[in-house]
Amino acid sequence: MAEMSVTNTTASLQSFPKSPLCSLSTTKFNSPYHPSAIVSPIPRFCLISKYNSFCFSAAVVKAASSSHANTKDPMLPPYNVLITGGSKGIGYALAKEFLKAGDNVLICSRSDERIVSALDRLRVETGKQHVWGTKCDVREGDDVKNLVSFAKEKLKYIDIWINNAGSNAYSFKPLAEASDEDLIQVVTTNTLGLMICCREAINLMQNQPRGGHIFNIDGAGSDGRPTPRFAAYGATKRSVVHLTKSLQAELEMQDVKNVLVHNLSPGMVTTDLLMSGANTKQAKFFINVLAEPADVVAEYLVPNIRSIPTNGSTKATYIRFLTGLKAYSQIFSRIAFGARRNRYVLED
Repeated sequence: MAEMSVTNTTASLQSFPKSPLCSLSTTKFNSPYHPSAIVSPIPRFCLISKYNSFCFSAAVVKAASSSHANTKDPMLPPYNVLITGGSKGIGYALAKEFLKAGDNVLICSRSDERIVSALDRLRVETGKQHVWGTKCDVREGDDVKNLVSFAKEKLKYIDIWINNAGSNAYSFKPLAEASDEDLIQVVTTNTLGLMICCREAINLMQNQPRGGHIFNIDGAGSDGRPTPRFAAYGATKRSVVHLTKSLQAELEMQDVKNVLVHNLSPGMVTTDLLMSGANTKQAKFFINVLAEPADVVAEYLVPNIRSIPTNGSTKATYIRFLTGLKAYSQIFSRIAFGARRNRYVLED
């Protein structure tokens, strides 16, 4: 379910201080939206003599000595793209943008009806016919294996695999009130399903001459901030970042050079899931200030995703739509000038 994995900053709706103005000056954010998440500290070394001291950055030395090690022959478009949970929400918007760029796209969903509807709309909206879809429950290993077989049949190989499918069971309540069914759906979809998809994607791509790139979409909680009212969802999204790092380390340990695993952060997207949680004052504030429609987010993400194989990059990346600078700027504009008030929902 595409929209369920893209509510990246829903955690912020309940965990931000009640006074956003105070939070700007007194709260240190360790999140994908804080500038520290964009520019991390770089070790510096100093040589000190009687007359002079010379300081230089380890990053500069590394870049100078290994600039060619981080690139390979570019992977020329059009790309073959697979998107799980691509029948609606950000998954659908990404599919549409890849099609507009001239790529071949394959989407999947747990519902046959949603797949048929999504394919019809994508072909009409983009005028492109090179899009396919199939039913797949990412929680089932056999389903994902069948998805790979379908991809091989239709496209021969996959260059970009985007793990977007996710679930919050459309449930906003304390964990103590959550049903077994809701918890099982959230955990098996967001964690087990992601692991199964990553496993099959790696096995597929490492045997392809072109290799491939896997993008795992994060969500609220991925930065470690609390997610009250959907704690299970936040916990599973926190695991996305860890899983991605572990897979990066495993591939390096196994000397697999033709498969890269990346993180993708859409930020707050005005999907059905996000809007269904807009029932508190803080939620309404942050949705109006920080959220964007799926099409707007996809228009930013897709060129950045495509640039990685195009440039022949061999370095894992974390692509973020809602950066810290952008978030702070929009919050400041709201506080100072009233910008974006009632943009999507009426505030109290």
